[in-house]
Amino acid sequence: MSKFPTKPTEHEAEKASNSYLMSLVALVAGLPIPIINLFATFAFYLANRKSTYFVRWHCTQALFSQLCILGLNSASFWWTMSILFGGESVSNEYFAYLFTVIIVNLVEFASTIYAAVQVRKGIHVEIFFFSGLTNLICRK
Repeated sequence: MSKFPTKPTEHEAEKASNSYLMSLVALVAGLPIPIINLFATFAFYLANRKSTYFVRWHCTQALFSQLCILGLNSASFWWTMSILFGGESVSNEYFAYLFTVIIVNLVEFASTIYAAVQVRKGIHVEIFFFSGLTNLICRK
């Protein structure tokens, strides 16, 4: 957590918080298909790309988070499909990867909820790794 240049207004805090909540709502709607979360977050990003810096920054961070999760979830989805329908056998590597993906998703889910709540209060939250990328991309 770091200091943001200005205190966001109530409207800005709500919009920024919604950028994180968008991925959670999409998760419930499209659970078996990993790309649904990314589409929902990207649509929200596009809708707010000309908004204030605070809103754009948090929309961008939420988008980066979903891009990372998409890669992991897609690999596990297609690996599972190849086991179910392609005749590939279940291995220890599969279970290790699946366990890792579940842990990463749970951490991302918890951090998304935390960020949404804190940002709604007007507190700037930087998620490890994604905040650095967001600072490089998102300019005032």
